[in-house]
Amino acid sequence: LPYSYSGTLGLIQGDTMDHRFFHLLGASMLDRTICSTAGGVGLRMTLGASIGADPEGMPESDLVLLWGTNTLTSNPHLWPFVRAARERGARIIAIDPLRTRTAEQCDEWIPIKPGTDAALALGIMHVLFAEHLEDTDYLERYTLGASELRARAAEYPPARVAAITGIPAERIAELAREYGRAKAAFVRINYGLQRHGGGGMAVRTISCLPAVTRHWRRAGGGVQLSSSGNFQFNRATLYRPDLSPPVRTINMIRLGEALNAPDAGVGGPPVRALVVYNSNPAAVAPERTEVVRGLAREELFTVVLEHFLTDTADWADIVLPATTQLEHWDVHYSYGHHYVTLNRPSIAPVGECKPNSEIFRLIAARMGLDHPVMRDDDLELIRQALDSESEKLSGVTLEALLEKGYMRLNVPRPYLPFAQGCFPTPSGKCEFHSQRLADMGVDPVPTYTPPYESADSSPELASRFPLALISSPAHQFLNTSFGIVDSLRKSAREPELTIHPEDALARSVLNGTRVEVHNDRGSFSAVARVSDSVREGTVWAPSIWWTKHTSDGRNANDTTSQRETDLGHGPVFYDNLVEVTPVPQRD
Repeated sequence: LPYSYSGTLGLIQGDTMDHRFFHLLGASMLDRTICSTAGGVGLRMTLGASIGADPEGMPESDLVLLWGTNTLTSNPHLWPFVRAARERGARIIAIDPLRTRTAEQCDEWIPIKPGTDAALALGIMHVLFAEHLEDTDYLERYTLGASELRARAAEYPPARVAAITGIPAERIAELAREYGRAKAAFVRINYGLQRHGGGGMAVRTISCLPAVTRHWRRAGGGVQLSSSGNFQFNRATLYRPDLSPPVRTINMIRLGEALNAPDAGVGGPPVRALVVYNSNPAAVAPERTEVVRGLAREELFTVVLEHFLTDTADWADIVLPATTQLEHWDVHYSYGHHYVTLNRPSIAPVGECKPNSEIFRLIAARMGLDHPVMRDDDLELIRQALDSESEKLSGVTLEALLEKGYMRLNVPRPYLPFAQGCFPTPSGKCEFHSQRLADMGVDPVPTYTPPYESADSSPELASRFPLALISSPAHQFLNTSFGIVDSLRKSAREPELTIHPEDALARSVLNGTRVEVHNDRGSFSAVARVSDSVREGTVWAPSIWWTKHTSDGRNANDTTSQRETDLGHGPVFYDNLVEVTPVPQRD
C-alpha cells in the first residue's frame, strides 16, 4: 500500500513516478481523501468543478465573508486582497467557531457552532427569498432547481437556524440582508468547515449563495474554495492508471482499519508492506492509536521516504532520505489562485538524498520493472504534465516557465467564470437540484446534516462528551513538516487547549493547568488556556504535534474518528465530541 499526501504539492515529486511504479507493481490503490474531497464533491455537484471566484477581483468586493478559514495562517497570500477591499469600503466578516488570528483582524466575528454551516447558508437564503433579494433573472437563466431550493430554504427561518447554529436570529437576518444588498460579495470558504459528517453538503449549500443573488456577475463576487479545477494538467499521462491490474482501493483515513482489521471494511488481505512518502500518518491520520498499533505489527514491512525522522519514520524498517524543494525540479498548481509555478533546484541534493521521482525510478530498476514509463526524467515529466488540450493551459510551456518562473493560466482579467452561466455541470447550469446526487441516494437539494457527534444526532454520546473539539493545525506548524523546527516548537510552547470560561468553571479548570482531553477512542493531555476566543461548548487544541515532542506521547488525533463524510469519503476531524478533566497536581 502506498501512503502519501501533500508533504509536497508539486506534481512531479507528489504524483508521477510513484503512481507509475505502484501501478506496474499491482499494489493496492490509495484513495487520497484526507483534506479536500468532501468539499470538492460538493462543488462539483453544484458548480461542476473546483472553480471559483478569482481572488484578484476581491478589491472590487463590497462585502467579504471569510467563512471557516483562518486566512492569515493558511492562506496569507490572500490577505493583501482582503485589505485592498477593506480600504475601498468593504466589510470583512469572519464566520468561525474560533476567534482566530484572522477573526481578530476582521470587522466582525460571528461565532458559529461547529458543523452547522449549511444551516446558516439556508437561513441566509430563507431571508433572501422572503425579502425578494434574489436575482430572478440569474435564477431563471442559469440555475436548475430554483423552486426546490426556495422550498428548502423556507424550512429554515432565522429562529430555527439560531437554535442550530447558536447565532442570534436577528444577526442571521441582518447578515442575509447585507449579503443580498451587496453589489459584489466574495465568500472565501476553506477545508475546515467540511471536516464533519455533513461537510460535503455544507460546501454545496454555501456555494449556491452567489447564484441566488447577483454576485457571479461582477468582479469580486462569488465563492471560492479552490481553483484547482482550472489546472487541467495531463494527469492520465503522468499517472498511467492503465498500467494497473484490477486492485482494491483503500481510503487513507481508514489506515488504522486497513492495517489491523481489513475485513471490517476495506476488504481484501491485510497490508503486508507500506511505503509512506509526503506524509506522516503516525501523527496526522485519524484514530492515531489504531494507526500506531498497525505500524507496530512485526510482519509489516515499512519504508518511509523523508527529510526527518518523523513519528512515522520511527516505525520504518528502511528510511530513504528525500530531497526538499530546494534540491529538485517540480511544477506547482494552486487551489487559491491562477498561476502555474516552476520549482527549480537551487542546490545539489544533500548527502544521499534523492527526489521521490528518482527513488521510484531506482527501485523499479532494481526490481526489474523495466518499463519505458519508468525512464522519464523530471523535465520530461513536466513537459508531459503541460501537454494538455485545455485552453486554460495554452501557452504554459516548460520553456516559458524556465524563462519567467511562473505563468498565469490563460483566463481573462477580470476572470468571471459564471457571469453568464456556463457551468461545467451536466445541465450547464448551477445545479440546486442534482440528479447525480439523487442517483447516489443523496438528497438532491441542498440541506443541513447535523454532525455525527452532536446533541441532535447522538444525545447519549453528547451527554458523556459534551464538548466539540476542533484540532486545526497550530499557526507555527500548518502541517507536520514544520514540527522538526526548534524555534517553531518553542513558539507553539506545548500542546494547549483553549476552553471557554463557562466550560472551564463547570469543570474546575484553571488557566495554565494541565487537563486530559478524552473520549471513547483515546485521550491526550494539554495545558488549558481559558479564553472567550472559542464559543461555549467548543474547545480548540492547536495541532499537529509530533507525538515524540509531547509529554504523553499522544496528540489530538488519538481522539478523532475514522468515519467518512457524506460526500467524497473525507475525514471528520472536527466532528469529535470530548470531555475535559483537570489532571491532579502533584505536590
